[in-house]
Amino acid sequence: MNRSGFTLVELVIAVGLAAIIFTGAYAAYSSILDTVVNSELRTEAANVINRQIEIMRNLPYEDIGIVGGTPSGVIPEEQMILSGRINFLINTYIRNVDDIFDGTSASDTAPADYKLIEVLTSCPSCKHFVPLAFTTTIAPKNLESATNNGSLFVNVFNGNGEPIQGASIHVVNQSVSPPINFTDTTNNIGQLRIIDTPTSTQSYHITVTKQIYSSDQTYPPGAAQNPNPVKPDATVVAKTLTTISFAIDKVSQINVKTSNNLCAPAPNQKFSIAGSKLIGTNPNIFKFSTSSVTDSNGLFNFSNIEWDAYNFSLLSTSSDLLGTIPSLPLIVNPNTVSDFQFVVTPAAPDSLLVYIKDVVSSTPINGASVTLSSGGYSKILTSGHAFTNDSDWSGGNYSSESSGMDADSTSGEISLLASASSTYPTSTEWLISNTIDTNSTGASFYSISWLPTTQPSETGNSVKFQIAANNDGTTWNFTGPGNDSNAYYTSSTSDISGLYNDNRYFRYKIFLSTADQNYTPTVTSVKIEFKSVCVPPGEVLFNNLQSGAYNISVSASGYDLATSTASVTSNYQQKNILLLPSE
Repeated sequence: MNRSGFTLVELVIAVGLAAIIFTGAYAAYSSILDTVVNSELRTEAANVINRQIEIMRNLPYEDIGIVGGTPSGVIPEEQMILSGRINFLINTYIRNVDDIFDGTSASDTAPADYKLIEVLTSCPSCKHFVPLAFTTTIAPKNLESATNNGSLFVNVFNGNGEPIQGASIHVVNQSVSPPINFTDTTNNIGQLRIIDTPTSTQSYHITVTKQIYSSDQTYPPGAAQNPNPVKPDATVVAKTLTTISFAIDKVSQINVKTSNNLCAPAPNQKFSIAGSKLIGTNPNIFKFSTSSVTDSNGLFNFSNIEWDAYNFSLLSTSSDLLGTIPSLPLIVNPNTVSDFQFVVTPAAPDSLLVYIKDVVSSTPINGASVTLSSGGYSKILTSGHAFTNDSDWSGGNYSSESSGMDADSTSGEISLLASASSTYPTSTEWLISNTIDTNSTGASFYSISWLPTTQPSETGNSVKFQIAANNDGTTWNFTGPGNDSNAYYTSSTSDISGLYNDNRYFRYKIFLSTADQNYTPTVTSVKIEFKSVCVPPGEVLFNNLQSGAYNISVSASGYDLATSTASVTSNYQQKNILLLPSE
């Protein structure tokens, strides 16, 4: 007898097809069920709205208004109503309307011609429920009567002057009877018209908000924290139209970073930030002003930031400011993410930061030669350039060294290694530095210098350097002047411009030798001048200064020579120099 059945593959296919069919059928059933439920909910919501409208139509005309609103009345602005075992949230908006037929509120003695009513119903506990709205008008039984009230129009626009629809307007006035406290929204031209408003002097406090937007408001005059507000609470005068405008826009984010000029994080740096918009004068009160501290990674983020021009100040006493990236002020546009970086160095008072700008464009100028002098002191730095300095190689703080080199016996000094008899090898010994990471493949290198500048005459031509740079961090081909592997830098300040540019990683190799075994050359400091992404543009820092008056001279290609003075009187100060383009 022949027997037949399903193979395993056929069984798997059959089960899969059944699952697909069942899933599709269930999805269709769920969709139909949701549609039926939502249809029933919307029917119930419509019934709730109809009942609310019917209640208002049966009220005396003067009672049709919002509790605490204008027009004032007995209708709650927001209420929960149970209907069909469902709690519906009811928001009611009632506005006086000034019909153009008999004149507008500026000239109309009875501007409240009729009332516009909007009822919005939502269901917070319902799934996929779309809010339902109903709008109607109710007019007085007889002609409206003249009034001694005024009108208040609130305009809301964005940073480009474009009207904002749906902005929330909260109006409070406790000095009138009954008190006013209500919320309404702007129309499609960004305006809320509050018709037939009780008169009051600087008592209408108005706050404008919208989700993911900044906010704006009026302020009560004479308050201790803001005695002279730029935008005081509004005044409504009898038979007069008062118009007040507010500007809001989508909020932005600022990412603040504190680092050194090699982009390494500088943690726990205190700083302040302030916008340029004022909410008060005499004294000036900024709309946004605060202080914060970067975290252990040198980072701090501000969200919900209003578009504005922001200034920052470093408040840390342990660091001096080398500059900022970008230069100040930081311009923040609506709905953007902006990065701001403090570049710092360990504090070495007294310090003077000199910032070089174009007088026409206010942009920073790189490559300017800045001379600071006073009495016997004179020093020249180049704007937009930075230095990294090695001054302690002890504890193995280097890549490698030859057997006759000593970087560990004396902290802050490299020398030849003394033998048991206190003599030094006459062979040439060497040490290779740790890798200097500029964090930029487009870095430029300008000079290498070292201390001390002179060596004992007995040692002969005793200190030499070679340099290697790359973008892979592993290929180190050391060269001297002209990129020659057989050449060496022998001047204690050597120009290396253009030879090692567009490389991220950098190392130097020190060569020491002596002609007399009783003497050793020494190196106590090696300084590299460079430029990379974390070097602030247009700025130079002079530190370890003596208090007193200094002369500043600035020269740059394409600009007239500029001179100025600075008085160094504190741990840290800043001086701005503006250069005029040459004719």
